[in-house]
Amino acid sequence: MPRFSFASLRRPVVLIPVFLLFALLTAILLRPLFGKAVSVLVAQNGDIRQSVVASGKVRSPQRSELAAQISGQVLAVHVAEGARVAAGDLLIELDDREPKASVAQARAQLAQSELRLQQLRLLAEPLAREASRQAEANLTQARQQFARTEALVAKGFYSTNQLDDARRALTVAESQRQASQLQAGSNASGGSDYRLAEVAVAQARAGLELAQAKLAYTRILAPRPGTILARLAEPGDSVQPGKTLLSLSPAGATELLVQIDEKNLRLLALDQTARVSADAWPDRHFPARVSYISPAVDPQRGSVEVRLHVNNPPDYLKQDMTVSIDIETGSKQGVILLPAEGLRGSVLEQWVLVVREGRAVRQVVQTGLRNAGQVEIVAGLAAGDQVLPAATVGVAAGDRVRTGN
Repeated sequence: MPRFSFASLRRPVVLIPVFLLFALLTAILLRPLFGKAVSVLVAQNGDIRQSVVASGKVRSPQRSELAAQISGQVLAVHVAEGARVAAGDLLIELDDREPKASVAQARAQLAQSELRLQQLRLLAEPLAREASRQAEANLTQARQQFARTEALVAKGFYSTNQLDDARRALTVAESQRQASQLQAGSNASGGSDYRLAEVAVAQARAGLELAQAKLAYTRILAPRPGTILARLAEPGDSVQPGKTLLSLSPAGATELLVQIDEKNLRLLALDQTARVSADAWPDRHFPARVSYISPAVDPQRGSVEVRLHVNNPPDYLKQDMTVSIDIETGSKQGVILLPAEGLRGSVLEQWVLVVREGRAVRQVVQTGLRNAGQVEIVAGLAAGDQVLPAATVGVAAGDRVRTGN
């Protein structure tokens, strides 16, 4: 029977650490020959859609604020907030008693002015012409009488006093003839009195039109079809010119207003299409189109104002509603795509570590479209190329690597 020995039990225990140390040294020494095991990203053919995503607000491009044009008291408001109205619908009535009285007064003034003009045309002008003819006849008679008196004085039949009387009569006749001519000219069409009468008629007519306009201002009508957004007046309220009474969102085209980060400005262009959903109805989508890009950047927010046109807005879309907007800035089919986490470098030069013949090789690439997860590789890679993620540590260009394939 063999003799038991504790030394025989300790010998294998001593050999285990030696073996592990040998294995570790072997791995370290052979690592440069076989390389570090790494995970890789594979470039492959595919389609890509590039977009800019942001939140915005709904707004009417022609929001109308309906205000009072005259001072007055509100008699009736015929619409409520949210009501749909047609062009010409009566929305608000103001007290019209004073404007109606002004219209009646202006009509009376116009009638009086027109009567004065008619009197000049039918009566005063003919009478003035007749007075002018009579004054002309009187002047002729006074001239004849003066000539006879002058002849008789020369023959000694009349005294010089009689000649003075005849001369004064002639002077009076001449003055009367001149005055009658002036009056006839004034009363005639084109004369000063006639023109003044015409001006009075024009002023009275303008006064009537003004009074009628003020009367019309007591009835506030819808300028176009749309939806009442805000009702800011109630019956009994006193209003002043310029006070907003109703806010109207016109029917038809709707705009979306969004602030886009300035770093995405280079991607935007007019007429780009967008897919939009309201935050209240995230499962419902409708199309929109970029209609305006601000030429200026907001220095405080570092953003650019962009407006999108919605041609046929859905019924549930409301003023100032929050919407999510996905603007398509480009799309391609059948291009080389690489997961974005494989890119390294900067905007000036982008590169990747591609696995070639068991080594990590630095490869400069040219990129195109990109989205949240992928980037188009325009040049530098082919489909099937294996790329190390940028987060890979302990591997530099030229190092051997093992992909585990």
